Amino acid sequence: MKSPFPGMDPYIEACGLWGDFHHTLIADVKNVLAQTAPDRYLVRTGERAYLVLVGADDKESHLVLPDVSVSSPDRPAPPGGTALAEAATESGPVTMRAFIKEEYREAFVEIYEAEPEPRLVTCIEVLSPSNKRRGSPGWDLYLRKRQALLLGEANLVEIDLLRGGQRMPMLDPWPNSPYTILVGRPRRIPRCLVWPAYFQQPLPPVPVPLLKPDPDLRLELQPLIEAIYLRSRYARSIDYTKPLTPPLTRDEATWLEQQLHARQGSS
Repeated sequence: MKSPFPGMDPYIEACGLWGDFHHTLIADVKNVLAQTAPDRYLVRTGERAYLVLVGADDKESHLVLPDVSVSSPDRPAPPGGTALAEAATESGPVTMRAFIKEEYREAFVEIYEAEPEPRLVTCIEVLSPSNKRRGSPGWDLYLRKRQALLLGEANLVEIDLLRGGQRMPMLDPWPNSPYTILVGRPRRIPRCLVWPAYFQQPLPPVPVPLLKPDPDLRLELQPLIEAIYLRSRYARSIDYTKPLTPPLTRDEATWLEQQLHARQGSS
């Protein structure tokens, strides 16, 4: 069954499917670009890794020290500490979270000029939730890479298909849209082209810059997303009656109800 959203489906983000979706989309983007890029280019996937703290619900990209202080009448918690078991009794068990760090990996796509030696031409990034969590390792690592690309000689294609989180810093305000696609070219920096994207309409095609005189590659994201949704059977894992975070506006919620009603009628 197809998604009720003509554009990006925000429930992929909200229902814990993002990791699977991101991994698959990166692989599909790489394959499409490898098939369409001229022979003088190499298309490769890259990866960055960092440690994250595993939280109660999901990975939390915060390297924090564990707080194991427990307040008691005789020994108050130190300043700034958190009493994790204030309601504990001497005979009752206390539920505590183990301090576990796990390696987290983020993939991206890079296009290289093959000769006379490999040289980076364009980097394509699909942002992850950790990239949009200010102060996290994912934010810091990606922001440094982003700055290096924008100040260097390579092109940057930045695809943000996440409604949540903090957007990357820009001098000008971002479009009032849930999703954005940014293309930065070395000779035009600091000016970048940004396309707004929505879930109510198909995503716009993405221009992927190459070296002159080669024209941009045209990356059609919408067919890739729809194909991933179908073959991964995301409809079986998504409950469209649950509210979204961030919440939809009244008009958006009404639109979704109409889409779901039409979807049920056609099934």
